[in-house]
Order: sequence, then C-alpha cells, then structure tokens
Amino acid sequence: MDAAHFTYGSPILRTLSTIRREIVKKGKRNTGSRLFHSKGSEDAISGWKQDLSRILQVFHMELSMNNHTILVDLHSRILVGQETAGSGNRSTRASVPVGELPPPPPRACFGRGGLIDEVVGFAQILEPIALIGAGGVGKTSIALTVLHDDRVKKRFGGNRRFIRCDQFPASGPHFLARLSKVIGAGVENLEDMAPLRPTLSSQEMIIVLDNAESILDPQGPNHEEIYAMVNELCRFKTVCLCITSRITTVPRYCRLPEIPTLSMEAACDIFYGIYGDGGRSGIIDNLLRRLDFHALPITLLATTASDNMWDYDRLDEEWDVHRAQLLRTDHNESLAATIELSLDSPTFRKLGPNARDLLGVVAFFPHGVDEKKLDWLFPTIPDRKNIVDKFCVLSLTYRSNGFTTMLAPLRDYLRPRDPISSRLLCSTRDHYFTRLSVGLDPDEPGFKESQWIKSEDVNVEHLLDVLISTRANTYPDVWNAVEVKDRKPP
Repeated sequence: MDAAHFTYGSPILRTLSTIRREIVKKGKRNTGSRLFHSKGSEDAISGWKQDLSRILQVFHMELSMNNHTILVDLHSRILVGQETAGSGNRSTRASVPVGELPPPPPRACFGRGGLIDEVVGFAQILEPIALIGAGGVGKTSIALTVLHDDRVKKRFGGNRRFIRCDQFPASGPHFLARLSKVIGAGVENLEDMAPLRPTLSSQEMIIVLDNAESILDPQGPNHEEIYAMVNELCRFKTVCLCITSRITTVPRYCRLPEIPTLSMEAACDIFYGIYGDGGRSGIIDNLLRRLDFHALPITLLATTASDNMWDYDRLDEEWDVHRAQLLRTDHNESLAATIELSLDSPTFRKLGPNARDLLGVVAFFPHGVDEKKLDWLFPTIPDRKNIVDKFCVLSLTYRSNGFTTMLAPLRDYLRPRDPISSRLLCSTRDHYFTRLSVGLDPDEPGFKESQWIKSEDVNVEHLLDVLISTRANTYPDVWNAVEVKDRKPP
C-alpha cells in the first residue's frame, strides 16, 4: 500500500496512539493486574473498543469507495484502448496510449471478403497499404471493416487508429496535430515528426488515413511537406499505414491491392438489403448492370426507391427518364457531391479550362476514347495526353484495352446534357465522320487501315444515334462508310 492510502488509515493510528498513551499513563499508577480488573479500567477498555469499531467502519467504507474509484478508472482506460487484453504482449498492454478508437464498422461489406483478407494479411506483416479508386467504390467501408476484423484486433488491440484527412486543413501542422491526438501522444504545437517518433516506435499500431487525396494532391499548397510525413509513417517498422485515396500519388512503399468490381450477387445483396427483399427481379439485375455494379450508386438508387416506395417497374421508368438525378437521397447523399469533390481538387483545376470539356467527351462515348487516337480526335487541345493521364490519376477514368473510359454512373453525370451545344464533342464528331466519309472498297489499297472502326463500332453507333438524328443530311457519305465497315474482304 502506497503513502496515499495512509490518509484513510490515519484515524486508526490516532485512536491506537490514544489507547497506548492511556495504558502507559495508568500503568504508572497501578500494576497491570489491578488496571484490568478495576471497574474504571473496564469502562475505559469498552470505550476504546467502541472507538476502534467506529473508526474501522469508517475505514472500510472509505476503502470500498477508493477501490470503486480505482475500478471505474481502470474500466475507462480499457475502453479507450489503454489496455489491450488478448494481444499476447504484456509490455504492449501496459504502455498503450489513450488515443482514439476508430468509428464503428459498416453493417455489411458485401463482396469484399477476398480483398479484406488480402489487406488483413498485409496489416499482419506491417506492410503499408493504399486502397485507390473512384469515389463511392467502398474504400472507407473496406478500411473500417479491416480495422474491426478480429485478426487485426488481436494483433493491434487498442492501437487501431483512424484519421479523416478531409476534416482539417491540408497543412503540416494540422496533420501533425491530428496524428498526435489520434495516437495519444499528447504533444501540441508540432513543427515536425520528431516528438511523435517515440510513441510511433514504442508499440505496433495500424493507422488509416481516409480520404487522403485531401492532403496528398500533388498540386496542393503543402503537398511536399505532408507527403514527406506520410512517407515517413510508411517506414516505421512498428506501424501499418493504410491509405484510402482517389489519387494514385501515394508513397512508393505502399501495396496496391485492386478493388474489384462487385459481383451480381454482392450488388443484389446491397440493393435488397436496403430496399427490402420483394423477390429478385430481372429489372433490378439490368439496372445493376447499367450502374457497372458501383457500390455507392446502388446504395443511393435503393435508398431513393425505398424512400419513395416505388415498385420495380416505377423505378425502371424513373431511371430511364432521370438517370443520374435519381442518385440522390433526402439526406443530401449524392453521387454528384462525390464526383464534384474530384473536379474541385487542385490537380483537376490545374489542368485548365479544357479539362472539363474533354472529360465530358470521354464520358459521352460508351467505350471512352482510344488513347492512340488522342492527337487526331483533339488536335486543338494542348497537352491532351497529360490531361487524359491525370483523369486516371484522379480515378475519374481507368484504362481498359487501350481505351480511357469510366464507370457508367460517372458517365451519366459527366456527359454533356446537350451534345449539340458541346463544341468539343461536335469537333470530335467531325473528325470521326471525316474518316468515315472515305468510301473504301475491300479490293482497294488502304482498306486495312480502315479497320480501326471495328474497335469503335459501339462508339460510332452511339455517335450516329445521338448526333446524326439532328443533322441527317449533313454527312451523306457517312452512311455508306458505315455499311462498308461490316463487309469482309474476299
């Protein structure tokens, strides 16, 4: 028992001292035998017993209250992660900082079991990880599911940290302040990583930097400073750093597990889990395909249908009319807000005024644009290849079989609402039609070079459907070229 506990014992000590003094005092007058057989002595002893009984009752009550206070304090420390029972490391349990525990996991993370196992595997060997993808593909849900996975809890205990990078200004001091608070270092007014290194290296921990594009955008005002700090976090042997971002510019040490397209089964689980299971419908299967099995649009569509109590036929009708406008709930959740965040990023704004128009043209074509044809499709746009590359960096587009394309929900939002009013799209149409207007015979030289249209038949047909209908007589030779494209050489 330490010195603090004697404050509760001091009344006992005082009472015992009083009894001792009385005995000594009486002993000077009489012998011990006469003392204990006298009536006065019996009364004194009885009084001493009562004093001791009263003091002991007070002592036990205060001791019980003290023990209760200690237990409550210990329970609170366990809740905030200061104790990590089950981690198998006694020294870690005794030295875990308070910090902050992560938000709760999503109720479900359908179709991501294999990816979660892969990320957990990297976490167990303290490998830095980056989950890169377009807004709404489920990066945050995956990261939170990993943080609450039993294997991760067993490995890191309470040392599981989560930082929303879009909730503070993108500057070194703000990032350091948030990191210090989350890991429980308790250091303020930081200028660099040095004061945090003892905490970061004293025990194993996993840290998620969510929405890290907010601080890692290479065109951001403090990008180099923050990038250096994040890069250092990746190099700690005691830290597993997990980044979620729309931007591909993450530290080179990061493992980059692919976020796959959801399966039909997983997409249905998301939809019917929100809408309710009214029986599986081919109408819903078709809608999910048209959404490219993109998690956020599926969630928003199911929520809108449920809130409005639409049946499947009504939902299909509304989608045909309104498309991307349906992907908004009454709680201001929308695909538009997610996309606009990317369009408002420093990297996108740096691309200049042509970027939005070019992105609209990419969105217009079902297959996107052929990367080898950028020069003749967009001759008036300087630095066109770099701009298209940056679309991929921002996860607005992706590459597939030589084309730069995008997910269907993004296409619906980004395509020109009035194609005829888009000067760049009309210019692109003219370049297509110039090549299509050359009447080539299979027996004539140059027929082989004309076979480019086979890889673009879907794009060309869409172009004809949308634009030719308004100016049918402007390109009469186009129709002949379209007929030729399906003819085979003898």
